[in-house]
Amino acid sequence: MNLRENFKMAIDSVLANKMRSFLTMLGIIIGIAAVIAILGIGNGATSEITGTFNDLGASTITLSVSNDATDSEAITDADVTALKESIPEIERVSANNTTSASVRSDFDTRDALLSYGMPDLQYINQTMDSTIVYGRYFNQSDYLDSKDVTVISEDTAAALFNGQTDVVGEQLKISDNAGNQSDLTVIGVVKGTFQDLQGSFDLSQMPVYAAVPLTTMEKMNPTIKGINSLTIQVDSKDAIESVSKQAVRILETRHDAVGEDWYSATNFLQALDQVDNVMSLFINFIAAVAAIALLVGGIGVMNIMLVSVTERTREIGTRKALGATTGTILAQFLMESVILCLIGGIIGLVLGIFLASVVSNALDIVPNITIGSVLLVLFFSSAVGIFFGIYPARKAARLDPIEALRYE
Repeated sequence: MNLRENFKMAIDSVLANKMRSFLTMLGIIIGIAAVIAILGIGNGATSEITGTFNDLGASTITLSVSNDATDSEAITDADVTALKESIPEIERVSANNTTSASVRSDFDTRDALLSYGMPDLQYINQTMDSTIVYGRYFNQSDYLDSKDVTVISEDTAAALFNGQTDVVGEQLKISDNAGNQSDLTVIGVVKGTFQDLQGSFDLSQMPVYAAVPLTTMEKMNPTIKGINSLTIQVDSKDAIESVSKQAVRILETRHDAVGEDWYSATNFLQALDQVDNVMSLFINFIAAVAAIALLVGGIGVMNIMLVSVTERTREIGTRKALGATTGTILAQFLMESVILCLIGGIIGLVLGIFLASVVSNALDIVPNITIGSVLLVLFFSSAVGIFFGIYPARKAARLDPIEALRYE
């Protein structure tokens, strides 16, 4: 008997007992659907998270000084200039520090996140947008002269100045946690971010955002001395590793600290790898747990195939008496087992894709179901059918035709 005839007989057998066949496939359907849904949602969430990291700065390097280093090892403005001049791949570089503070205008007082650094902070600061709406960002002259100036976000302006956003030239009093105060002039307003949070938070309880030159912050708070870390943006992800090594080497050479390990460079690619590894481990673990349902479904298939063998004992005996070989009987029942699991796998696949889409839409992510996952699921369904169908098929194939014909 050829493969085509075996396939036709298997389909006929499945259709002859539709409800029993469906209940047999149910474990396979649930297992496959769970695995596909988990993989689709998990991979989509991973892509969303890594995409967010990428937006935050996949081409960003953080250059830090060890806590054990002395004041002579602190990064200086001259070091920053040397880095820019020596490494052409560097696009922007700035100290990127944030502290909590209190900001007061003539209209209101609000808690604030106060960022301080160099002029390139405009593009490196992740708490504020870089787009100028009014005025300008502080420049190198403001930085070198330690001018009492600040740049605030548009929604910060609205919160502090009774709804006004064009507040260039207005005065703010900023106080840090140590009680240090400074009167600053607003020279620029950048695009706000509060509107993105509308409906999610009480905006009156959100902190406001401001940025000042590092030198201005040092003047206001004398305990802040030197630059302990720099954030560097490079022109390409491919340049991250080489720029990291060059930057560390330049600082070690300038501070006569070669081999002292005072300086270290970390980057977002390392964080991305860690996030991806953790997410993959978690997704695979959950998928493995869900795959247990496949084993339960496989046991159900084996059970029903044993019942089928018992019910069709006389049929098997008749076919053997007419010349059917052991291999023919084995192939027939094995094909039936594979068909049951394969149909269940396809139904589970469709159901899993549907569930992944529904849940992903609710979570506002894009499900990621790869062709590889689909093919793996179909292969696994067939493998379950073969594995759990071997014993019933062999039992059917080994029946003695005379005893089978006598079976009532």
